[in-house]
Amino acid sequence: MFRPLSVAIGLRYTRAKRRNHFISFISVVSILGLILGVMALITVLSVMNGFEKELRERILGMASHATLEESRRALADWESVKERVLAVDERVLAAAPYVQREAMLSARNRISGGMIRGVDPALELEVAPIGEHMEEGALEQLEGGAYRIILGRELAAELQVRVGESLILMAPQASVSPAGVMPRMRRFEVVGLFEVGMYEYDRGTAFIHLDDARAVFRTGEDVSGLRLRVDDMMQAGRIAQDLTRELNGAYFISDWTRQHANLFRAIQIEKMVMFIILSLIVAVAAFNIVSTLIMLVTDKQGDIAILRTLGMPPSGIMAVFVVQGMVIGLFGILLGTAAGVALALNIDVVVPFIEQVTGVEFLSADVYYISDLPSELDPADVLRVGGVAFLLTVLATLFPAWRAARTQPAEALRHD
Repeated sequence: MFRPLSVAIGLRYTRAKRRNHFISFISVVSILGLILGVMALITVLSVMNGFEKELRERILGMASHATLEESRRALADWESVKERVLAVDERVLAAAPYVQREAMLSARNRISGGMIRGVDPALELEVAPIGEHMEEGALEQLEGGAYRIILGRELAAELQVRVGESLILMAPQASVSPAGVMPRMRRFEVVGLFEVGMYEYDRGTAFIHLDDARAVFRTGEDVSGLRLRVDDMMQAGRIAQDLTRELNGAYFISDWTRQHANLFRAIQIEKMVMFIILSLIVAVAAFNIVSTLIMLVTDKQGDIAILRTLGMPPSGIMAVFVVQGMVIGLFGILLGTAAGVALALNIDVVVPFIEQVTGVEFLSADVYYISDLPSELDPADVLRVGGVAFLLTVLATLFPAWRAARTQPAEALRHD
């Protein structure tokens, strides 16, 4: 079908000046539509990748790659379990014990619930980068028996406490006293504040030392479980499954993707829907190519008749216009890809410039935790967008090319 003569004629038609200037205008519109569609698609997918990466990093600022727990009861002899986990799978790089319970916090006649996590500071820093999110103080300031606490910034704001002040922690376990059954209470000193950038954690999480958590919640030497760090967080699900099998199913191991499955599934669905919606822009531009080629076929009836008379088969005539449509589409796709890649890589410069010129702040720091528009360019997305756009362009050329191939030479020359 794509013989050298057909390709040469198709390329010549692409370069030739149009007798009908409206055809040239439609061609330009088609190219501009492809440029805008491909550029928008690459940019939007890159921004969504950026949001997903930013969200993942903020979640992993508090959550570990995986957690190991014992079903229906606390984890006893966690030191031996830790050594066993590190020994059976070399992909597990570190493990840290934790005690996690819900409790009430009270200060300045204000009260709020929160998730209290008892940790060993030295081991905790090996499994989660919480130290990177400390606004005041440091995790190392937690000492066993000192009864110190580190709060999320939003939780501290709700309780109206600052570093150096005290609060009351009320555990759900009750104590029997002469006055009756009373909740267990202990005074803690606030020694630090952290801000991950996710309201779920900043508003509802607090850290205390592992020994203090054991004492307050009366867990003895037991812990809630182990937090694990693996060598590849994107493979945490597979590693968790392998580790469960290697430990003969004695423990329940959950990875971070399972703990936040609904959130990341929603992001993937939204990304897919946006891809489909924005692909319609490319489809509209491709239909403009249909209009261009149909008018061109009508304009070139005499040339088509002459080529048929000289012996060019219908498939050769069809190839002429397929090549022309593909060249128009490829030109728009390449320019759109270049523009989309450039915009995605420089969106951190472009967006502030637009905000400065228009005076409109897209992501207000007072409303959104992510005040900068993140972008993460994925080469696979670029190839996918380019491939879909090129496929739509090729499909758009088939009908006009088929009509050109059906042209009858005698009928065309009679009216020429």
